[in-house]
Amino acid sequence: MSQEQLPERESMEFDVVIVGAGPAGLAAAIRLKQLNSELSVVVLEKGAEVGAHILSGAVVDPVAVDQLLPGWRDEDDHPFTTPVASDHFNVLTANGKFRLPNFAMPPLMNNHGNFIVSLGNVCRWLAAKAEALEVEVYPGFAAAHVLYDDDGRVIGVATGDMGVQADGTPGPNFERGMALLGKYVLIGEGVRGSLAKQLIARFDLDADCSPQKFGLGMKELWELKPEHHSEGLVWHSLGWPLPGSTDGGSFIYHIGDNQAYVGFVVALGYKNPYLSPFEEFQRFKTHPHVAKVLEGGKRIAYGARAITQGGWQSVPKLVFPGGALIGCSAGFVNVPRIKGSHNAMLSGMAAAEAAAAALADGRSGDELTDYENGWRASAIGKDLKKVRNTKPLVTRFGTYVGMMFAGFDMWVNTLLGSFSFFGTLKHQKADYQATEPAANHSPIDYPKPDGKLTFDRLSSVFLSNTNHEESQPAHLKLADDALQKSSEFDVYAGPSSRYCPAGVYEWVEEGGEAKFVINFQNCVHCKTCDIKDPNQNINWTTPQGGEGPVYPNM
Repeated sequence: MSQEQLPERESMEFDVVIVGAGPAGLAAAIRLKQLNSELSVVVLEKGAEVGAHILSGAVVDPVAVDQLLPGWRDEDDHPFTTPVASDHFNVLTANGKFRLPNFAMPPLMNNHGNFIVSLGNVCRWLAAKAEALEVEVYPGFAAAHVLYDDDGRVIGVATGDMGVQADGTPGPNFERGMALLGKYVLIGEGVRGSLAKQLIARFDLDADCSPQKFGLGMKELWELKPEHHSEGLVWHSLGWPLPGSTDGGSFIYHIGDNQAYVGFVVALGYKNPYLSPFEEFQRFKTHPHVAKVLEGGKRIAYGARAITQGGWQSVPKLVFPGGALIGCSAGFVNVPRIKGSHNAMLSGMAAAEAAAAALADGRSGDELTDYENGWRASAIGKDLKKVRNTKPLVTRFGTYVGMMFAGFDMWVNTLLGSFSFFGTLKHQKADYQATEPAANHSPIDYPKPDGKLTFDRLSSVFLSNTNHEESQPAHLKLADDALQKSSEFDVYAGPSSRYCPAGVYEWVEEGGEAKFVINFQNCVHCKTCDIKDPNQNINWTTPQGGEGPVYPNM
């Protein structure tokens, strides 16, 4: 059945349509209702429930929560129950470590007053606040298409069709997606969102900024032996097992109930196609100082997610006719602080204020220029500008020399009001462009998992509660099948089988030829493939609504 033969979509109209029930989208929804309770606001969430697809460290700076919900600290049911008690930053060698003194760290790196949280639980809490204000929150609805009017303005989004068979035809349980129309549409899908990607390309929003940079963050939730647990401890490290030329780091955050978040981040601008971020994460846990914390513990959850790392100089134009980008769809993560949720919420609030003012003036479908013009002078801009050179310096000079330069630069920016001797350095290339041919590198021999500290990808995906209906079309689309073999495999030795932290991609031999297999059922929606494929030949699109991981406490 062609698109023309499909039944017309049913539609619903709202003042504001928000895509994504993350910190940015929910903060925007709450702020809109605070400003005008009569506004009709809907939030679409592709996860089966709010928080199901939310993955972050997370140590949260509460500055945005304080602004949005000033009385939250007096409530009994908020999720900010583990204040940071101590803060350690370490450099790891193969068998040892040395701790950097806190007084040497720039003040912005201080975690005093912050909270260790499950960001998924924060979003569930925010969703309840939004619903109490009569925001309509629709989990299980994946926004799959942007809708435009005849003048090219964004007028809404459409959810994906349900019950489509693997060959693309409607199945017996087929249901047409719904059109949700809004006077303004705010896109808060998170990192590398499929709609944001389309909008950036269509409206050339990244014409005047550096390429966006990304990292892959992987995280496990562990239950520790009581003697190894220290509630409120924030532990960061860089160095081993990554080589100095590969940017990345790790964290261990001790929350309540003898639990800890253990995580590892690899910047996706690495050169060696044989490197496996997942396997580097497993190696990290064998370090003597990490292994002794995890000894006798139990791994109870796993997830992975891409992180924006480009910062100040990679933020695209935020507005387009009919809407705006908010949160990690725009890229507001402060990389050295390893924090982005506070800026995501602040951006959602700022976009909401601009939209509410426009609606009060009788406007619709235009650009929210107040939001675009104001962010660099706002708390978001001030947060990002001080650290704008950290990522470029580390990329150019490697982890150790780069971090020394970056530390100096952050101190200068702090003391001299965002002045830098480096000015503002640009990112020179996108992450996929950094991947070098396999002939330039040697394969890496990673040890087999022991099932106690280290694990394989399939057992990890099982802990993510990931599920996709197998009879639907794969949501991971290849633009050119032949190119995948001639380049991704023949030139780069098939890095997709290594950069994916969920075992989605593999090269198998069939009839003496290498065949590319996509196990889309394993996908945890991290978007790494969309970012790192050396030919940009893989396009991540939304599967049926409600599918993917279900993170309970991540």
